[in-house]
Amino acid sequence: MKAGDDHGREASLRVLADELRDPLGLLADVSQAFATSLDLDETLENTVAQISHYMHAEAASLFLLENDDSELVCKASAGPVDVVGLRLEADQGIVGKSVASGQVQFIRDVGEDPDFAGFVDATTGFETRSVLCAPLLLRGHCLGAMEVLNKGEGDGLFDASDRHLLQVLASSAALVIRNARRAVELVEQERIRKELELAREIQATLLPGRGNPADPIVGVNIPAREVSGDFYDYYRLADGRMAFSLGDVSGKGMNAALLMAKTSSLLHCLGKGITRPSELLAQVNREVCESVTRGMFVTLVAGIYDPAHDEVCLANAGHQPPMLLDVAGAMTELPATAPPLGILGEVEFPEQRVRLEGRRLYLFTDGVTEAPGPSGGDLGVEGLRAELAAHGALPARERLERVVAELAAREALRRDDITLMVIESPGETAHRYTFEARAENLEGLRVYVDGVLRTMTCAERLRDQLVLAVNEACMNIIQHGYGGDTRDAITLQILNNDGILEFRVEDSAQRVDAARIKPRDLTDIRPGGLGTHFIREIMDEVDYRVPEHGTGNLLVMRKRLSNHEVARDAV
Repeated sequence: MKAGDDHGREASLRVLADELRDPLGLLADVSQAFATSLDLDETLENTVAQISHYMHAEAASLFLLENDDSELVCKASAGPVDVVGLRLEADQGIVGKSVASGQVQFIRDVGEDPDFAGFVDATTGFETRSVLCAPLLLRGHCLGAMEVLNKGEGDGLFDASDRHLLQVLASSAALVIRNARRAVELVEQERIRKELELAREIQATLLPGRGNPADPIVGVNIPAREVSGDFYDYYRLADGRMAFSLGDVSGKGMNAALLMAKTSSLLHCLGKGITRPSELLAQVNREVCESVTRGMFVTLVAGIYDPAHDEVCLANAGHQPPMLLDVAGAMTELPATAPPLGILGEVEFPEQRVRLEGRRLYLFTDGVTEAPGPSGGDLGVEGLRAELAAHGALPARERLERVVAELAAREALRRDDITLMVIESPGETAHRYTFEARAENLEGLRVYVDGVLRTMTCAERLRDQLVLAVNEACMNIIQHGYGGDTRDAITLQILNNDGILEFRVEDSAQRVDAARIKPRDLTDIRPGGLGTHFIREIMDEVDYRVPEHGTGNLLVMRKRLSNHEVARDAV
């Protein structure tokens, strides 16, 4: 008996396999159609037509859920009446019942079913006799439903085998539809990616090039996404002055990028004829207000730098206060004096004037101050000041790029664009450091001198010796010149004249008698007093002078670099 059962089961499986072979071939054809055509609607029409033909149905239709699954929309149909575009409530009719229940709805003879509603027949003139409707289920999620009407052979009514077959076809069709949708999404994402790349390239052309290293204005920008809402610009006017601007558009994405492009272009174009920052911002503001999307605005600083008078004239429209930083790291902020562009049509933009006098003016967007700091949390204005002061010995572009690189390294996924600009006197001595004459400030001095010597490719051993020599010279001034308790300053300048390093240390203490400054005999083992000996051992020349203004003291120390005293990486 058991052997008979096994034979019967095998026979049933063979029959089922034979029954499924044709529908599986049909599904293979449908899958191939989706693979070769990315037109989802066209492929669905072809699929419905094939299923209708295969099941000998007089009509068939496929409905998909839309509008947050609140509506069923017919996407494809086959038969004498075209119902593509027909919309039903998500729970309406047999299709809605199939979707809501997740079950095949089978009405063998609608004439014997009191729940059948013939409103579609009344509208289209089609006569429905038998209905099969199967949900398009995929991992418990319903995409819609497949419906076939009236079997076109025999008594015109579907049977249980048809029900099973449509259920198989619907389940497989759901998978094919999902994959087709994903393929379309990937193609669309690739199209958008290429368009964003092109937009980024266009935006990059709106930013100034690297320019001349001797230019008094330098800027850098790193977008958080493919396109940026930040911008900066600078260019030389006919009279030798330089116009500059730096801004940030509210929001993210393409809308911000388009407003950025418009604002930047307006500033560049109008700024060549309107050289008063107050007038320029007023005109650009009126233009922006005419077309800006509700809720969007632009914060902006724009101005003119006059190298002949070492003076900056600027206007600030709701932007981060620019930072004026002196060589000792002391900071002065220039707060905004007007609202952002794009909010009010008629606004005055007061001007601010400031002489640099060896100081550096930094402009930046909030992506800089809101970037992670070295100890966690936002960098903030004070953190930015410390970062800039730490790299103050570097040339302008290298300084900005170093700071921005460190910010980017601490933020794996940047939240905002990073834009930073500096304006500094073109004749500025790059390596100049002033500090309050206190012993606790000597550590900062040593760090500064080491940084400068690294940029001059000084070999490590000599670099350490020179750092200590400068430290000893300044310590002597603090202890013996100022008496160790003062708020007076010491200023250090470091020059490199064709391989001769010159250290100029200036103070405002009582003038010293150079003849009385002699190194103590090394056999004298009393504490202290060996700094002068060490300085003369390291330096080739040590000279005490009177500063040009006639007060205080100027110590000049020189050291010639030989070939072996140049860092190997510079050779």
